[in-house]
Amino acid sequence: MDNALLRIEHLHKAYGPHVVLEDLDLTVDRGEVVVVIGPSGCGKSTLLRCVNALEDIQGGRVLLDGESVSRQAKDVARLRQKIGMVFQSYDLFPHKTILENVLLAPMKVQKRPRAEAEAEAMELLDRVGLADRRDDYPRQLSGGQKQRVAIVRALIMHPEILLLDEITAALDPEMVHEVLQVVLGLAKSGSTMLIVTHEMAFARAIADRVVFLEGGHIVEESREPKAFFDKPATERARQFLRTFEY
Repeated sequence: MDNALLRIEHLHKAYGPHVVLEDLDLTVDRGEVVVVIGPSGCGKSTLLRCVNALEDIQGGRVLLDGESVSRQAKDVARLRQKIGMVFQSYDLFPHKTILENVLLAPMKVQKRPRAEAEAEAMELLDRVGLADRRDDYPRQLSGGQKQRVAIVRALIMHPEILLLDEITAALDPEMVHEVLQVVLGLAKSGSTMLIVTHEMAFARAIADRVVFLEGGHIVEESREPKAFFDKPATERARQFLRTFEY
């Protein structure tokens, strides 16, 4: 039985003459956590932006549950609701409270009643330890707290898949742990996730599958993360992992 939720087929992405992703194929199964690693500039974040139709592509296709996701699709807004994305820069509205930030999309986009959306928002904020900060503004929160709010904002839309783009990159080291614990909890609950990260210890702990990307190509892919991190099959992956301590 085919359990694939996301299919990326022959994806080609270029900015003018500069090719970022070339003939890339990748699937993500329902309930699977796929972690994409690789050197800076290899196309990791661009890959996530193509999946969410934030970028035009020059070839191939992205399918979510059999439906084509593209910026040209008439129902791209509906499809994007199925794809939650969390950026490294939080992107919270500074003039709105934490609760208002979380409620904006479900009420404006999904037209959900406020009472229903607010009840779920408070449940999710409590889940990440921030229910008592509902009336605060983003400037009053630490980086780790803001990133947890960004995760809640994505979850309240009930996405079928979560895309996490270097969500700890802008955090001080002491704040990284609190965010990673939230993501580990999501993985244990069965959430489907495609994660880009430079946190190798986190990748090792959370991944069902590891994809090593370089130069717009998948150099190595492993469904045995422990084996990958202990003894990668390719020399390039071995060189890359030597630059980290985990």
